[in-house]
Amino acid sequence: MKPPQPLPDGLPERFHVADARDRGVTPARLRASDLSAPFHGVRSRSLDDARSILERCRAYVPRLAPGQFFSHETAFALLGLSTPAWPYTPLVHVSTHRPAREPRTRGVVGHRLQTREPAIEEGPDGMPIENAVRAWRQCGRLWQLDDLVAGADALLAGRHPIATLDALSEEIATMGDMRGGVLRRALSLARPGVRSPRETHLRLLLMRRGLPEPEVNADIFSSRGEFVAEIDLAFATWRVAVEYHGRVHAEDPRQFARDADRWAAIRAAGWDHVRILHHHLRDGGDPAFAMVRDALTRAGWRPGL
Repeated sequence: MKPPQPLPDGLPERFHVADARDRGVTPARLRASDLSAPFHGVRSRSLDDARSILERCRAYVPRLAPGQFFSHETAFALLGLSTPAWPYTPLVHVSTHRPAREPRTRGVVGHRLQTREPAIEEGPDGMPIENAVRAWRQCGRLWQLDDLVAGADALLAGRHPIATLDALSEEIATMGDMRGGVLRRALSLARPGVRSPRETHLRLLLMRRGLPEPEVNADIFSSRGEFVAEIDLAFATWRVAVEYHGRVHAEDPRQFARDADRWAAIRAAGWDHVRILHHHLRDGGDPAFAMVRDALTRAGWRPGL
């Protein structure tokens, strides 16, 4: 079989059909087997366009009209922030502000937003994305309560948080809440300093089952005042430390060795250390709840305290 003719120099990896036609590329060449059509009117030389939301967005960029930008959960995903866990798959959301028209094509959820001063920011590869605070509010139509809490926690995390509680509250006050006040409820449960959505979901699970609210990412010290560790969830009154351990902790031997030394130091400081793994969160989290409840009970906690 004769190989396809080379494409013109300067044509990017993903390009709009109209741009290619302007450069003299024939319709037959655009149908060749070395090109895919991730979206209507777009051709791509990449085989990775469906593997992640980042690649899907890269493939859609040639279709973006002036004033259009990635929004909702797409902006969260492009920023590397928390989105609902598998099997949930974030979609490609593209928005514009009135009176411009939103996109309407297969594989994209288009939105025509209220007339408002845009707050478009630069994402990966220079892609235009919605301001993260606005994107979180937009997710109020898409996500369940706990995922919205995890999203807010992600915005409030780190030494240099993307947002503040005041900024999130102001966005709700300016643009309104959704679905019975779900955003305000989520914000009331959000806590600065959380490092992962698993920590958020574990904290909410324990509180809903009647356990006291733990302190998030608390430092613990030895009897001599020496720093020992930062704990995901700390019940300081009862000296019970709870942590979620992901797969990397078990698969990396060096990480596991460091963890083992750390666990011993936590116990030596007089804390009961409860390690929650992924399988403990199955079946509604019954195993995780029982492990933490039993540790608190051993330390003297009783329901109602």
